[in-house]
Amino acid sequence: RSRYLTCLAPQSTNTNQLTDLVRPGGAFQLGVLLTWGMRTTQRTSQSIAYENWTEAFHSLPLIDIPKRAGRRLTFWSDWLQRPADDAFWTDIDTTTRWDEISVPAFNLDGWFDLYAAQAFRQFNGLRQHGRTPEARQSKLLIGPWPHHLGTDLSTSPRTGDIDFGSNAAISMDSVERRWFDYWLKGENNGIVDEPPLRLFIMGINEWRDEHEWPLARTDWQAWNLHSGGRAQSVRGDGELSLAPPADEPADTFEYDPHFPVQTLGGANCCSPELVPWGPYDQRPVEARVDVLCYTSNELEMDLEVIGPIKLVLHAATDGLDTDWTAKLVDVAPSGYAMILCDGIIRARYRNGLGDPRLLTPNEVYAYEIDLGVTGNVFRRGHRIRLEVSSSNFPRFDRNLNTGNDLTTDSEMRVAHQTVLHGAAHPSRLVLPVIPIRG
Repeated sequence: RSRYLTCLAPQSTNTNQLTDLVRPGGAFQLGVLLTWGMRTTQRTSQSIAYENWTEAFHSLPLIDIPKRAGRRLTFWSDWLQRPADDAFWTDIDTTTRWDEISVPAFNLDGWFDLYAAQAFRQFNGLRQHGRTPEARQSKLLIGPWPHHLGTDLSTSPRTGDIDFGSNAAISMDSVERRWFDYWLKGENNGIVDEPPLRLFIMGINEWRDEHEWPLARTDWQAWNLHSGGRAQSVRGDGELSLAPPADEPADTFEYDPHFPVQTLGGANCCSPELVPWGPYDQRPVEARVDVLCYTSNELEMDLEVIGPIKLVLHAATDGLDTDWTAKLVDVAPSGYAMILCDGIIRARYRNGLGDPRLLTPNEVYAYEIDLGVTGNVFRRGHRIRLEVSSSNFPRFDRNLNTGNDLTTDSEMRVAHQTVLHGAAHPSRLVLPVIPIRG
């Protein structure tokens, strides 16, 4: 700790590099790690435009990808093979060291950043466990942005497909300047007296000041999955509603790692020209029969959803291992299906990265899938949609469904997947609904 350090204004930071960057949900975050790794190995800001990225992303085994691309990534094997309890990870884990931080931080991030959920974790960690009263005055501002915040967002309020309007265009320099003026110059500009949390709420495109995370007035609602057993694709009969689970048939699909579901936006990083980030129309993905779609009726009134999103999924596969993916989507009356957040879980890591366990084929397991965070108003006439599948590639590496070591294996098999949502297996999307103030 330096005696000269008085305050911080970090942008887009993680808390635990292993779980936040390298293996969220247990899956290897291939798109980020390969593009960023190749751009920064040996020297920074290298051009990677000439790479055959289709070939690179599909190469197997994972351990050999850099070599096949003609690069030497000295850290690649560390990312793939270091165990969860290795000091390589634990020495830089912020979650165990918040009580050592004595200076306040103004964290800045975006809903479509891969570290969006971690921004709130940092906020809570410092507010609740910071070493000094100053550290416990830390703040967070989060807007409708991807990983690349830069220093000034006043020139473009657009992310992905969506222009979030003039309200989304702010001067990051001005925000940081007020923070630094208070802590470094002693200027009494009132910034620490303002609510510590400032959120941009999509759907209505307005800023909201809040005091805690999750919001104290949250109504945690279980939106249950329903179907007649034909939820495959957006043309199927999958429904999402508050009605309790009934005696319903399961939904099934085949996951073939030779033909994975393609990444189309979301909270990812770091080469949008190769792997898109931000809000995009998910209808091309939802047309696939290996993507289950559960959609609500048109909403009769606005529904405000602000907080962490979780899916409890009861599912089975006929192999020793597989992946389960989930995505929250806001469907406009036109049919435009805007991704809000998504997540993945690798079945063998269902109990955590430090406790890998293969599956018993065809046995039903309950999985909790972290979809990240969002702040969005589903407007009247819109619909809520949940997508469930088994791949999101190349953002995440493919599970080859064999149960073998995915770092060194090249063998693939087709997995036969079953998603259950009856009374005995109540699969449900847990939404943090905020009562709309009159």
